[in-house]
Amino acid sequence: MKKSGIIIGLVVLAIVAMSLIGTYNRLVNLDNEVETQWAQIDNQLKRRADLIPNLVNTVKGFAAQEKDIMTAIADSRARLAGAASPAEAAEADAELTGALGRLLVIVENYPDLKSDQTFIRLMDELSGTENRISVARKDYNETVRDYNLAVRTFPTNLIAPIMGFEKAEFFEISESDRETPEVDFGNDE
Repeated sequence: MKKSGIIIGLVVLAIVAMSLIGTYNRLVNLDNEVETQWAQIDNQLKRRADLIPNLVNTVKGFAAQEKDIMTAIADSRARLAGAASPAEAAEADAELTGALGRLLVIVENYPDLKSDQTFIRLMDELSGTENRISVARKDYNETVRDYNLAVRTFPTNLIAPIMGFEKAEFFEISESDRETPEVDFGNDE
């Protein structure tokens, strides 16, 4: 009787240990996937940041007097490069996107610039990179959702904090990007 109780106890202990090992390995896999997806966003943000100096230099050749926007772009780029978390990167990205938007408004005042082949090529590359960033952001946020779901569901939510697994941050857009832009066609009736 005593021997069968020990065997049953060892079997139960083995099942619990295997379950813990499986849970731990699943969380490690999900955590690594979050880091991999973040690296994809980081790669695309770096690609965009590397394109921007060429774009700015091209615009400078045509619009040298537009120094404020050039400074804003440089400052935003530096903040993005120094971002330590997805939240900081999202904030710096929104700032850089706004500065690039202001640059494009300035470009409208320079028809020769809009037809410059270097400018056109850089804008095409930038547009493609923006699309890649959007896809990478979506993939990252889906991965974070899966990871956070695993960390927060029972019984993993009891084990995850003990093993050092915490919720991951989403890469969210800024509040100003959530607002619907106001369109005015100049109809004053």
